[in-house]
Amino acid sequence: MGSGADRLRWRLAEDEEAGALFPDERRTTRHVGTGAFRGLEFLHVNAQRIVNRVPAGATSLGFDYTVNPYRGCSHACTYCFARPTHAYLGLDIGRDFERKIVVKVNAVERLEAELASARWGGDSIALGTNTDPYQAAEGKYHLTRGIVRVLSEAENPFSILTKSTLVLRDLDLLVAAAGRTRVRLDLSIGTLDRELWRSTEPGTPPPQGRLEAVRRLNEAGVACGVLVAPILPGLSDSAGQIEAVVDAALAAGAVSVTGVPLHLRGAMKEHYLGWLADAHPDLVPEHERRFANGAYQPRAERDRIARLIAAKCPPRARPAVTADVPGAATAAPPGGVPVQLRLVS
Repeated sequence: MGSGADRLRWRLAEDEEAGALFPDERRTTRHVGTGAFRGLEFLHVNAQRIVNRVPAGATSLGFDYTVNPYRGCSHACTYCFARPTHAYLGLDIGRDFERKIVVKVNAVERLEAELASARWGGDSIALGTNTDPYQAAEGKYHLTRGIVRVLSEAENPFSILTKSTLVLRDLDLLVAAAGRTRVRLDLSIGTLDRELWRSTEPGTPPPQGRLEAVRRLNEAGVACGVLVAPILPGLSDSAGQIEAVVDAALAAGAVSVTGVPLHLRGAMKEHYLGWLADAHPDLVPEHERRFANGAYQPRAERDRIARLIAAKCPPRARPAVTADVPGAATAAPPGGVPVQLRLVS
C-alpha cells in the first residue's frame, strides 16, 4: 500500500464485517488499477457519515451540505485547491493525490440511511465541492450514479460541479431527478486552448467535449451553467481568452457563466508555483507579486475579470458580483436571467 496508508483516518474496508457496497472486494484495501485504470490505486474505506455540513464560517458558499464519494482526483489539475486534503490522510499532495484515490465504498448506503433519518431536513446537497464526482474512478465504482439515484428518489435538491463528460452517462437519472426536485449542474471550463488544457488538466475531457455536455444537459431540461475556472494569470486571463470561453458557453446554452480567478491557499501556493517554475518560469515573479498578501489576487485584477464577464450580460439582466469568490461575476444568455454561483472550484 505504501507508507502513509496505515495513517488513513478512516476504518479500512476490510475491518468491517458487513455493509460494504462490494462484498467481493471487501477483503482487501488496496486495489491496483488495470486497463483503463492503469496507474491508479484505489483505497477502499467505509465512511461513518457521507453528508457533511459546511463549517459555519463558509456558509456564504451558497450550500450547507456536501457529499464527496472520492478523495484525490485523477484529473490531476495543477491548480486544484483540494490537493492539501490528501496531506490530512498521510499522503502527498502531488502524485499521491492524482494516483491514490480514496473510495468511500459505502457512500450510497450511507446516503440512503442519512436521508431517511428523522433529523434530516431535506436541504440541498452539493457534489463536486472537493474532488470531481465524475473522475475516472466513477467509471469503475458508479458511486455518483447511485448518489444521484438516491437523491432523486428522496426528492432531495442537489447540485453538481464537474469537469467530466461522464456526467452524460447519467443523463437519464438527472432528467428524472429534475422532474422531481431542484437540480443544478455546472461544468468547469477554464480555457479553450487545447495546449494549455493538456498541460494544466491532463486527466480531464477536452473543453469542446464539456461544451457539448452543457448543450445536451440543457436541451434535456437539466439546468447547467459554466464556470470559467480557474482563470490563470498570464495563461488564460487575457480579455480575448475569457470572452471566447464566455461566448462558447452561451452558444452551448449555458444558463449562467461564472468567472473564478485563480486563488492559492496554504500548501497550494508552493505546489502551483513549483509547477509554474518548470512550465512557465517567466510567470513566477508576477505570481509572487499577485499572491504576496494572501490567497487572492489584487482587487483590481478580480474586478477586471468581473467586468469582462458581466459585459456579456444584457443591460436588463446585469449580474451582481457573487459573494463566493471575490471578483467572480456571472453572465446570462440574451434574454435570460443570470443564475448566481452555488459552487466554487
